[in-house]
Parts: sequence; C-alpha cells; structure tokens
Amino acid sequence: MAESTEKRSYKQTLNLPKTSFGMKANLVQNEPASLKRWEEAGLYQQLRELRKGSPRWVFHDGPPYANGSIHLGHLLNKVLKDLVVRSRTMMGFDVPYTPGWDCHGLPIEHKVMQESAGKSADAGEMEVMKIRYKCKAYAEKFVKLQSQQMRRLLTLADYDEPYLTMAPGYEAAVLEVFADLVGKGLVYRALKPVHWSIENRTALAEAELEYYDRQDTSVYVLFDLTEKQAGAGALAELVRDHKAALLIWTTTPWTLPANMAVAVSARAEYGLYPIDDTGRVAIIATDLAPKVLAVAKREVTPPLGTISGAALVGATYRHPFIDRVSPVVAAEYVTLEDGTGLVHTAPGHGVEDYQTGLAQALHFSDDRKEVRIGSHTNTNTGGQRAAARQADIYCPVKADGTFDDTAPDWLRGDNAAVGSKLDIWKANDLVVAKLRESGHLFHDQKFTHSYPHDWRGKTPVIFRATEQWFIGVDRPFSPPNASDASTLR
Repeated sequence: MAESTEKRSYKQTLNLPKTSFGMKANLVQNEPASLKRWEEAGLYQQLRELRKGSPRWVFHDGPPYANGSIHLGHLLNKVLKDLVVRSRTMMGFDVPYTPGWDCHGLPIEHKVMQESAGKSADAGEMEVMKIRYKCKAYAEKFVKLQSQQMRRLLTLADYDEPYLTMAPGYEAAVLEVFADLVGKGLVYRALKPVHWSIENRTALAEAELEYYDRQDTSVYVLFDLTEKQAGAGALAELVRDHKAALLIWTTTPWTLPANMAVAVSARAEYGLYPIDDTGRVAIIATDLAPKVLAVAKREVTPPLGTISGAALVGATYRHPFIDRVSPVVAAEYVTLEDGTGLVHTAPGHGVEDYQTGLAQALHFSDDRKEVRIGSHTNTNTGGQRAAARQADIYCPVKADGTFDDTAPDWLRGDNAAVGSKLDIWKANDLVVAKLRESGHLFHDQKFTHSYPHDWRGKTPVIFRATEQWFIGVDRPFSPPNASDASTLR
C-alpha cells in the first residue's frame, strides 16, 4: 500500500488555553501605561481603604541619598521591598509603605561644591547658608527624579507623601526624640577611631570606602623589655643574662608614636630567639618564628627557651624612640596567622586597639612617661580630683594628616627631607629611618595590599580617633513609672 504523502496538522488536536495576554513584553509602552492606569485608579489609596482595620504590618524604608539617578542597587532594594509589601498585603495585612530620602550629608555637599567649583572661582569661600540652600535645591531635584524612576519600577508606595530628612516636621521629630535621650542621660561624647578622609577631613562609613591596591612599608620592630623583668618569675628566668626585646610587626609605621601597649595571646607559646652576635634576643610566637626569621634572612634556630603568653602579660617595655614605658596585655584577637604573635596596640588608630584600650583602661601617668593599666585619677578644671576607670585614647594625628605637638619634634611641622608638609605618609620613611638608626628595626620591606580609599576623592584613608557622639543603648535608665532601671537594648 502506498504511503500517504498528505501533510498532517496537529494544531486542532491540542487542547491549548486561549489568552489575550500579549506574547511580547513591550515594556517601553506597557510600563508607562500601567503606571498611568494605577495612578488614575488610585491603586495605593484603594489598598489602604481595602485593608483599613486589618492588622498593620509596618515596614520602614531605609532612605537612599537624594543624589544622582537610581542604579542597580536601588533597583534591587526597591524590588525586594515591594515583594514584602505586596505579599503581606495579599496575606490580609495593612501595609502602609512610605518611601524616604536622606537629604543631608557629605555626598550631597560634595556634589554641590564640585558643581560650584566649575562655575565660580570663589566656590570655596561660599557662605554656609548659601551652601545649605544649594544643597536643599540639589536634594529636591533628585528626590523628584528618583521618585519618578522608582515609580517606573511599578513599586507600590506612597510616593505623593514621602518623608524627607530635610522636612521641618521630620527634623522637629528627630529633635524631640534626641532631647528625650539627652534627658535620660544616654547621649555622650567620646573619642573613637573611625575611617578618616584626610582630603575631605571627615569620618567615613564602611559603605563610603572603596578598596584599591597600594604599596606600603611593613616593619618588624624591637621593643626592649625594661629592667623590671630582672626579678622572679618565668619571664625573668627566661631573659636573665640576655638583652631581650618584644618583636612586633606593623604595616603602618606612622602609628608607632601612638603605641600604648603590646598585645599577646594568653594561650600561645612564645620563644626566645637570638637575632645577632651581641647576645640580643627577640620574643616571638614559636609558631611564627621560622617564617619571621626566614623573611628577615636570619638563621632559623630552635628557641633558647619558651614561655606562655599568659606569663608575658604584665611585662613592660620601652618605646623605641619616645621616653615611655608601656605594658604587655592579653587580647583575644591576637592570632598566629601573620606577624609575630605580638601586636602593636595604638587605641587611637584601630578598632581592636581601641577595645583593648577600653578593656584595660590604658592611660598615661601625669608626666606621660608611663602607660598604666586600670583606674587612674583625673583633675578637672575646678581642681577637684575624681577616681575614674577611664582610658586615654591617644591619637597624635590631626585632621589634616599631620602630627600634633605631642609627637616627637622630627615628626612635626616642615621637614626639608620630605617636603614642606610632613604628613603621616611622608612620616613613614622618617619612622623607618629612626628605627634603623636606633637599632630597633629588625626588618622592613615593601608590600602591596588592598587598602581602603575615600570613594569621592579616591585617596587613602586612615583610622583616627575623633570626638564622636554616642547613644548608650546599654546604659541603664529609669523609664517613668518603672521600678527597675532598663536599657534601650
């Protein structure tokens, strides 16, 4: 039998659904049409009426800066929040969602100053109020622009009544809450190390940092133990008949003037290693000593003796180029992954250093020739003395990146060897030279690492202790009609 050559059609045999839904997205045409339809219908307001009396699901909007057009970060943020608003609404909750904008801060000021600099030669001399008015106009412009762009994402929010941090009502509410916190004694001012932009002379949040490769100098520095160890005890026995020193490693030589302690791991083992032909020995964590000695091209030998980190705590050493004696303390963050197992601690130039300074209450003696642990007495302007467990968060670096009058003379002011302005970056070479001259430099080398930079000026930032305002969430206070004190936490 001959095969049929007739072309068969299966279209009529398939039970497919029929829909008027377009096969093409046509977003360029459909998004504005959907937005117009929702606005004409008052969709957001209808949802509020429909859910009136329902359990409320209050969802706060962390405000973006009113600065520039939205980017992929805004898109991700708003779409994820919109999923919450829509899903909770469909679950029967009343979900009022008020978008907001942060209209204050350095990003807006920075842009205004940049634009003004391009139009006026005296932009840097503008009056404060004139700058504020320009910033207000700038913020208003981008609130309007971003609001339109966020609407185009078809997100549900009360865009007609947003909250703005520059609105008088918002500022008044902030002041009322702040006044209440002040009244409870929860607001205080204290020194704390923060990321500091020397170029813009301002503190920076983590989100305002960008990381780029940078070449710096790392140094291994010898801190000579004092004669105090000559008595009894495990350390005294270990270093007897030796000129012993603690060996620290740092990638920021310019912070050495602010050194107030050396931190060790109480659980680690430390050894005494000969480093030259004069009988001088260095204390290094035994797990790290082979690596450290090899880097410095010194003979890797077994230790002359060992001691626990706990036995090192309480020892004292002399600063390599400042007339100051400081203690050895224990800290949990000391690891045996890099360095020497002994950490140079400057409470004014690092978060962990700062925490150690507070925990140990590191403070100067009256003549500033000794760093002590624990309680000390302060003299106030009235001449009265009051005992207080308080740390000295020492930071000799000023806002412009130069050293103040508490630093050694050779690190201050003009210096012909490095140029007219001696800042911390130029001071690095001077510190290394001073250590080499005094015999306290064990080894130095250049290395490249990822380093934080100011996202605006692309310049390197530093950790620097500055006066910051704090709200003590763990400070106890007594709420009205409460029998016991509580905390904000």
